[in-house]
Amino acid sequence: MIQRLAGKIILLWGWKRVALAFLMGALASFALPPYDFFAVCFISFPVLVWLIDGAVDNAGAGPIRRLLPAAMIGWWFGFGYFVFGLWWIGNALLVDAAHFAWAIPLAILGLPAVLAFFYAFAAALARLFWSEGLGRILSLAFAFGVAEWLRSFVLTGFPWNAIGYAAMPVPVLMQSSVIVGLLAMNALAVLVFSVPALLASRRDIKTGVVLALILICAHVGYGFYRLKMATLVAKGPIVRIVQPSIAQDLKFDAGARRDIFDKYLAMSDQAPKAGAAKPGVIVWPETAVPYILTKTPDALQAIADTLEEGQVLLAGAIRMEEPGGSQQPLYYNTIYTINDAGEIVGAADKVHLVPFGEYLPLEGILRNLGLSEVVEMPGGFTAGASRQSLQVNDSFVALPLICYEAIFPAELGYQGAPADAIINVTNDAWYGDTPGPYQHFRQAQLRAVEQGLPLVRAANNGLSAVVDPYGRIIDALALDAVGVVDAALPGKVQLPLSEALRRLQFLIVLCAIFAAVLAYFYRDRRRLG
Repeated sequence: MIQRLAGKIILLWGWKRVALAFLMGALASFALPPYDFFAVCFISFPVLVWLIDGAVDNAGAGPIRRLLPAAMIGWWFGFGYFVFGLWWIGNALLVDAAHFAWAIPLAILGLPAVLAFFYAFAAALARLFWSEGLGRILSLAFAFGVAEWLRSFVLTGFPWNAIGYAAMPVPVLMQSSVIVGLLAMNALAVLVFSVPALLASRRDIKTGVVLALILICAHVGYGFYRLKMATLVAKGPIVRIVQPSIAQDLKFDAGARRDIFDKYLAMSDQAPKAGAAKPGVIVWPETAVPYILTKTPDALQAIADTLEEGQVLLAGAIRMEEPGGSQQPLYYNTIYTINDAGEIVGAADKVHLVPFGEYLPLEGILRNLGLSEVVEMPGGFTAGASRQSLQVNDSFVALPLICYEAIFPAELGYQGAPADAIINVTNDAWYGDTPGPYQHFRQAQLRAVEQGLPLVRAANNGLSAVVDPYGRIIDALALDAVGVVDAALPGKVQLPLSEALRRLQFLIVLCAIFAAVLAYFYRDRRRLG
């Protein structure tokens, strides 16, 4: 039965091949949050293998044209994956629909069309070393590993929904990331997901199944072992996360600023549960403060009047610098540290800005065409010079990540004292009740595991949570809930490998897979020659 099915897929032609590739990419997106139905990848990737099997090249054509049929299949697979995985981005443009509704097709279809070229490259690269049996599975895994690595930094990078996340839906399956990291997990996940394609020809099936079972058992077994051996002690302060769920369109209403600010103050001043200690650190989400604090001393005084002695506020805000002269002010997306006297004692600026969201690439050209960034500031936001640790109090140092900075595992190097926790502030109200906030939270959750640090995540409308360094949620608020989370911050844990060694592991894994690819490739060439 599987042989007949594979044969029919391999022989598909024209629009049917394109449609099936698109549908398989769309199906694979359901392995992502909030669905987490990773089993669909055991269908979508084998079908992708069979489609590439049938991507017959023209032996008389040049090297590039010979790879076009495979590249086309990879592109349509990627297009389906990214359209269904990222359609919610269009929701952000509805907040100011009068200005940005025209761009919704670009967000829903244009961005996925661009990202799909990475998967087109993966399919073409895989086809270049395509062989029979397990060799082609290994080739696809290697190619996707390279493509996802490129996606992490090309054009400022956008590694959102990397394939590896499908293999890490729950904490027990996240622990392998401390050994191999997300980049290696991308390749290994594709390898395991694709092995059922061997059922059609039965060539190398025993080797493939044994290899997949070894990887699955190592992945699951190490997760259970690491969680069983986990010992956590609350070593940090009690942290309060404020989640007010302010509607995004209301944040642009100048008349609502005072009400928004008062809501933050009231929720921060809320009494703890009976018998619980008061929080020592209060965290507000990204751009929570509706004022330029350095220009609004009354707001700082109101914060001072709200905070009790010894309390510290970490507040997402817009920071303004005035260079002087005829130069325009510079605006930064910032986390401020504010003490109980209402003094700003520290700040950390967002380093990795969102293209088209917070700044306009090729600004001189695109602004002349009438385009602007979605979060419109005069001249857009300015990126921080470097990532800095944030001294919260005498015994607590935070690693600040603002909004989607949490999706870049390779960018967590920073300057300053070793951190005790990750502070991730964000505002996902732009995306409403869609998969976006769930996907964003999962990626931040993985950063906690990879860094061995607890995570404090404050999101305007959720998902806000305190997560331990093993990725387990200590306490959280649901999407669109209004409330506070008070939780004792657990201590950080010692990682088995450093960040540098994890990056080396990626190279080792990729080189090992490629060596196997070459071995199978030349085995088949010798057999045929």
